[in-house]
Amino acid sequence: MRGQRNPWVVLTILCASLFIVVIDITVLYTALPMLSADLGPDSAQVLWIADVYSLVCAPLLLPFAVLGDRYGRRAMLLSGYAVFGLASLAAAFAPNVAVLIAARAVLGLGGAMIMPSTLSMIRQVFTDPKPRATALGVWSAVAAGGAVVGPLVGGALVEWTWWGAVFLINVPVMLAAIPLTLLLVPESPRSGTGRLDALGALLATGGVLSFAYGIKAAGHDSLLAPPALASWAGAAVLLIWFVRRQLRAERPLLEVRLFSGAAFSTAAVSILVTFLVLVGLELIFTQYLQLVLGLSPLSAALRILPMSVTSVLGSLAGGPLVTRFGAPPLVAAGLVGTAAALAPLVALSTTDRPWLLGLCFSAMGFALAVALTAASNVLMNAVATEHAGQAAAVEETSYELGGGLGVAALGSVMSAAFAAWFPHAGVVRDPARALRSAYPHVAASARETFVASLHLTVVVSAALLMITGLVIVVVLRGRHRIAPNLGEKA
Repeated sequence: MRGQRNPWVVLTILCASLFIVVIDITVLYTALPMLSADLGPDSAQVLWIADVYSLVCAPLLLPFAVLGDRYGRRAMLLSGYAVFGLASLAAAFAPNVAVLIAARAVLGLGGAMIMPSTLSMIRQVFTDPKPRATALGVWSAVAAGGAVVGPLVGGALVEWTWWGAVFLINVPVMLAAIPLTLLLVPESPRSGTGRLDALGALLATGGVLSFAYGIKAAGHDSLLAPPALASWAGAAVLLIWFVRRQLRAERPLLEVRLFSGAAFSTAAVSILVTFLVLVGLELIFTQYLQLVLGLSPLSAALRILPMSVTSVLGSLAGGPLVTRFGAPPLVAAGLVGTAAALAPLVALSTTDRPWLLGLCFSAMGFALAVALTAASNVLMNAVATEHAGQAAAVEETSYELGGGLGVAALGSVMSAAFAAWFPHAGVVRDPARALRSAYPHVAASARETFVASLHLTVVVSAALLMITGLVIVVVLRGRHRIAPNLGEKA
């Protein structure tokens, strides 16, 4: 068919499905207040609803990439579309919190099947290096922009329908993607050499979920609470076992030796931290705008729109800036610039200040996008050509894992601060429930405490960005040449 011979048609189909997968990281945020009023989750359950998608998706990206190589990437795409569509239906009509969390986890499974296959198929259908570079740039823009656009899409859907619509919108896209993929997307050659390390996949997934559970347990109780310590100990055992298994494997899921290179490891951490702050703060600010300032879901989403616009500008400017100044200093500048953009937000109060939010979100979006573009450049240039696929997989994983851990970490900081400072803790500890209290004095106190907790979370986020930027400067100073060793710069 003609469509099979047109790689740009294939790119359109792949990016449309990728966009749906990526926006599901954050599309739920503006729906959470309405969802919470309907299903009544506690603060810990709200965090699981928000981030279990990313926490399941991140460690499974590599295993499903291997399966796609072995059994065919188009077959993996089609399977992912089916899983994603069915899970979206289950989430849209979930009768209780447990079903919704389980459906979100299955959505993460479907997303992990779709995401790496879209990138691999682009490499397959674009055989000419120049248009392939353009196509990969489009893919990266969709992947990076989807999470920022998510709250806007969710806000519009919730404004006009109900919270389940943020999941139901996935269904027609997946239904359209299946026949279009069958007709227009060619199947990839099956290598027959890809072997799924099922135990490795389970170890990685279990380790990530256990680590996230420990963060949430610490936020609910304390850093030394037995559930938190037990979860972190379990995560350490599982992840160390995973690393040792990968080091001994002939065909590892993850080439962990890449992380021995300073350039590679610090770039991966930078991407993770950047997305951690971006996604974590998006969740918290959408709650602030709706629950404290009383904005509608769509109005709250529009307040975050400047970040979406400037992130696109930052992505476009990132390439020329990297050429002019070099990637490592630009990563550090982007991270420090984001921290500086966050600083004025400690002046927020229960009174609406749209100009302050607009300016800070605009600066934040630009600086974050520059940091991500430069870090991606460092990551991909830190490895030899034969390891480019693994480097791309690590970058995808850093996006998803950063988003999931951002909700867990910053959400837990927010919840812990609120529980510690709320003067009516004997009445209710949960921020959402306190803010919706029928008692005016309780709701007013909840708004003040929420804002104070928001200030602390902003300070923690800025400090994390500053520290990461400082590490980049110290570790990567003068490292610009690609070395022949795995993941190391000269």
